[in-house]
Amino acid sequence: MFLTFFTNLREAKVPVTLREYLTLMEGLDKDVADLSVDAFYHLARVCLVKDERNLDKFDRVFGQTFRGVLGPPAADDDALLASIPQEWLRKLAEKHLTDEEKKQIEALGWDRLWEKLQERLREQKGRHQGGNKWIGTAGTSPFGAYGVNPEGIRIGQEKNRNFSAVKVWDRREFKDLDDSVELGTRTIKIALRRLRTFARTGAADELDLDATIRETASHGWLDVQMRPERRNAVKVLLFFDIGGSMDWHVGQVEELFSAARAEFKHMDHFYFHNCLYEGVWKDNRRRREALTPTFDIIRTYPSDYRVVFVGDASMSPYEIVQPGGSVEHWNEEAGQVWLQRMLAHFPRAAWINPVKESQWGYTQSIQMLKGLMEGRMFPLTLEGLEGAMKALRR
Repeated sequence: MFLTFFTNLREAKVPVTLREYLTLMEGLDKDVADLSVDAFYHLARVCLVKDERNLDKFDRVFGQTFRGVLGPPAADDDALLASIPQEWLRKLAEKHLTDEEKKQIEALGWDRLWEKLQERLREQKGRHQGGNKWIGTAGTSPFGAYGVNPEGIRIGQEKNRNFSAVKVWDRREFKDLDDSVELGTRTIKIALRRLRTFARTGAADELDLDATIRETASHGWLDVQMRPERRNAVKVLLFFDIGGSMDWHVGQVEELFSAARAEFKHMDHFYFHNCLYEGVWKDNRRRREALTPTFDIIRTYPSDYRVVFVGDASMSPYEIVQPGGSVEHWNEEAGQVWLQRMLAHFPRAAWINPVKESQWGYTQSIQMLKGLMEGRMFPLTLEGLEGAMKALRR
């Protein structure tokens, strides 16, 4: 199996040599891996990968070669059934409609949607389940929870299901991104380093070898010379879309956040939800009490900052073009107005989208935001990040 692993790496264009393979075998003979798959993975990576650009190839080959070495623990059917939350079983509201039934659901439009909601609130007297009119559950009405409607207002539902609501009546809580993630950040750092303007900091912690030799020869004794560390002097503002459909991309975005923390000395970050509006925040636990006005961002940070928006850009088009269109609050001005103000002050800006670029054409809001960004939307891939950094240098 180990020889197969070696040949698979060579076929995947990972430049491993026989000497490196023998080093790996020597480590196994000395029990360096300690009979652990995780330990063997790290040992093999240290011995066989010399360039971090090959880490992804290595991981793919490792997974393909050793798939099935560790299997999931066995579990009987009764235990599996007992592990299913009762709440899941009680939600008979989860109604599955055919494609034909979904096509028949009326998409009311923004203004008519609000008129209908006010009418139903005045007329309805009790709880309702199913159906296509009243505010309730498991139906095709545009108002309520656990149903299906292409342009509905969600009321009383715990979590998102199909990301089709144009308004959410309920209070939702989001978590901050973790900027200490380390695994998987190295290739991202390579791309971010393209956005570099070096400057010397005040810390003298780098040996100046040429100066040391020169001064030592001049004085006749060892005279160590140090020089200030070089750090990336580019200033960056990061705006992260948080919550909702972005929950699917948290791992990728945390890796990006962690890499950016390491690469940029002058960096600040804020959160928003879906589209930029009149306020952003730094702590998701206090986003209602400690909101930072977007105007303050424009007044506080000079225009030489590079601005990067990170989000899937997947939302109702109303959230971009309609006053009051925000899914969670009443915004006096449309999201596109605030985005245009931000871009007018920070001309060097880019949008990084974790959704696969091949899928962008299926979502209207992605196309709208890409247009507002004048095409400067890039996928969250190594190639995409390099393109974004190149755009920010202009």
